Amino acid sequence: MQKIFSHENRLIVFNTMNLLQARGVACELRNEFAGSGVGDLAPFETWPEVWVDEADLERASEILSDLDQAAQGEWRCTACGAENAGNYRMCWQCSALIDDPEAPPSSA
Repeated sequence: MQKIFSHENRLIVFNTMNLLQARGVACELRNEFAGSGVGDLAPFETWPEVWVDEADLERASEILSDLDQAAQGEWRCTACGAENAGNYRMCWQCSALIDDPEAPPSSA
């Protein structure tokens, strides 16, 4: 097993684990209840962690890298031409999905 992700916010850790599991990567959550050790342990040692098997490490790293890149860039909606933040999967203006093949091309 190899640690792939850690963060001080449990919700972000759980979301990351859920995203990996949804793509077929078996994960293990560690340090889920280590927060009670804050003060006696270094703060980073108490953060929840996502661990994956060595065999899935490369695939899990690619998935997390793709998610990180998608969250940083902007995209233009093909249906209405509106600019959307990279972490949006649906257009804020017309509600078209980012990869919606049914959406007509934008005239903007």
